[in-house]
Amino acid sequence: MAVEGGAKCVKYLLVFFNLIFWLCGLALIVVGTLVRISFSHTAIIKDYTGSPIVLILVGVVIFFIAFFGCCGAWKENRCMVSMFAVILSLIVITEIGIAIAGYVLREKLPDVLDKSFNAMVAGYNKTQEDRDSFDALQKQFKCCGGNSSADWVNFSPSRKTVPDSCCKNVTKDCGIGALGNGTIIYTEGCKPKLETVVKENILWFAVGALVVAFVQITGIVLACILMQAIRKGYEVM
Repeated sequence: MAVEGGAKCVKYLLVFFNLIFWLCGLALIVVGTLVRISFSHTAIIKDYTGSPIVLILVGVVIFFIAFFGCCGAWKENRCMVSMFAVILSLIVITEIGIAIAGYVLREKLPDVLDKSFNAMVAGYNKTQEDRDSFDALQKQFKCCGGNSSADWVNFSPSRKTVPDSCCKNVTKDCGIGALGNGTIIYTEGCKPKLETVVKENILWFAVGALVVAFVQITGIVLACILMQAIRKGYEVM
């Protein structure tokens, strides 16, 4: 027979929470995608984009697991509910790990950006890809160089030229002889601006993972209670 009394209430709560899980999975996909897009503004931190990808994958898994858990709760199938609880527990552990990885990256970000900007300024003319990436970054954030426009002092033999993408009004050869001229070029570096944007995204990324994990822990508890009720002699519908 079907579960009754308090267990029946838990059953419907678990169904409701699975709808919440479904939304949480969707939220993780969105948050992970936004952080991934933020990281892809430039190749500067391309080696540190693993966490957003993992978050997106976890979101996709949750999206489908929520449907599985909802069916298990509604049908009062102990095997399905048990598998749901186990898989959800593994996902929670993964999400906590993702949040920690995000925090670690947030703390290391200044050093990562320092080294990366220095390398990209030095190698600006080595490949078209690096040049286009840096130009796009400078145009988007209205900045010049890593720490400041002075980073381009060795860009040309005259030591007074910057890439055209540093100009407030970008035109061909507008950067020639413009180093230090705040009326023609942006003098503020890109590092502080990019660091602010990425840190904000990482913060939302970590908070999103922890909030979803907390909601899922509630679901795990409800699943365990329902499993106990079914195990105590209630027949699967």
